[in-house]
Amino acid sequence: MSKLLKRLAQVAVCFALALPTLSDGAFAQNARSAAGGPERVIQAKAGGASNASLQCLTEALYHEARGESVKGQRAVAEVILNRVDHPAFPGSVCGVINQPKQFSYKGKVGRMRDRAAAQRAQKIATEALAGAPRSLTGGATYFHTTYVKPSWAKRFTRTTRIGAHIFYRRADGQRVASN
Repeated sequence: MSKLLKRLAQVAVCFALALPTLSDGAFAQNARSAAGGPERVIQAKAGGASNASLQCLTEALYHEARGESVKGQRAVAEVILNRVDHPAFPGSVCGVINQPKQFSYKGKVGRMRDRAAAQRAQKIATEALAGAPRSLTGGATYFHTTYVKPSWAKRFTRTTRIGAHIFYRRADGQRVASN
């Protein structure tokens, strides 16, 4: 029961952080103006810019990459959205992030305590879900920090290093489309 209460508290904090952005008139205006364009297709493939997708992606960016530059956080968001587009992974942002044993922070950390870092992560998540170009990682669907050497890394093609993260894609050369 205590795990459920912790998770509900995390979701409530994420929602509280997301609320100002989602109610912002500029955000709503941009969402309406892009309703018929290619961004709509991108958002649909990424699980849409729903509250749940935004909350999940914001939390992942905060916990996995808050110490990184904006470019580093965008790269992590890119990997998550590349997974959404790849048939080997769940087809939604929250589905990808909640896959067991895929993200090191899941089940181990509490709420987002650094408000400025949480707001930055939310801004990057919002941009990514709105269809920001995915040109940083070469189609990567995996990453790890430089201070670990996971055994799985040798099975994949290294694409780049950004900050303290190294990015990989499947060795079969299959790339996901860039926006």
